[in-house]
This record gives sequence, C-alpha cells and structure tokens, in this order.
Amino acid sequence: QVQLVESGGGLVQPGGSLRLSCRASGVTFSMYAMSWYRQAPGQERELVAAITVGSTTSYADSVKGRFAISRDNAKSTVYLQMNNPKPEDTAVYYCNGQSALVKSRNYWGQGTQVTVSS
Repeated sequence: QVQLVESGGGLVQPGGSLRLSCRASGVTFSMYAMSWYRQAPGQERELVAAITVGSTTSYADSVKGRFAISRDNAKSTVYLQMNNPKPEDTAVYYCNGQSALVKSRNYWGQGTQVTVSS
C-alpha cells in the first residue's frame, strides 16, 4: 500500500521558519519525482516546489529564494524548508510523488496545515 505522510505543519510567525516532511512508503522512493503543492481557502491547488529523481529543483516564483526542497532517499523522505514565510503562504500543503517509470503512478499525501500569522 502506497502512503505519503506529511508532518511539520503548524503556526509560524512571519519571518520565522518551518520544515515540512513527507515520508513515503510502499514505493521505490528514489525513482519518484517529488513535489510540494499548496491550496489556500477558495483557491486552486498550486505547485510550490519540485525535485527530480536526479535532485534537480524548481520553485514557484512566489517562494523562490525563501523555500528549499530536498530529499533523503535513504529515509524515503522529501522536505520543504520554509524560511521567511509570509501570511500569503498560509495554506494546506500537500506532498506529491510521480513515478519516473510509470506515468500512471501518481500519489498524494493527506496534507498538512501551515498558518503564517503573528
């Protein structure tokens, strides 16, 4: 059974920092491209950051220079380091895994709430 389980969400002050984690099970993690998405109330889900099998990273313009995505294949975990968060970063953050070998194998986590507020 494939599972992606996010953790690390919560309340953070503007200018603070927070690290989200997403641990995968039931998959060969090293063969999955991983991404973080977010969805704010009343808004569509949007891509925040992505990391390929080869650890090439990409970011939405709104978080570039503030957020960093990384992966630890030995721990089957992808991270999102959120530095200097802003109130507009408040959203439910979702982890996504896409197999590099089988395009139909795409999985989502259950989401973790991040609230940026003083």
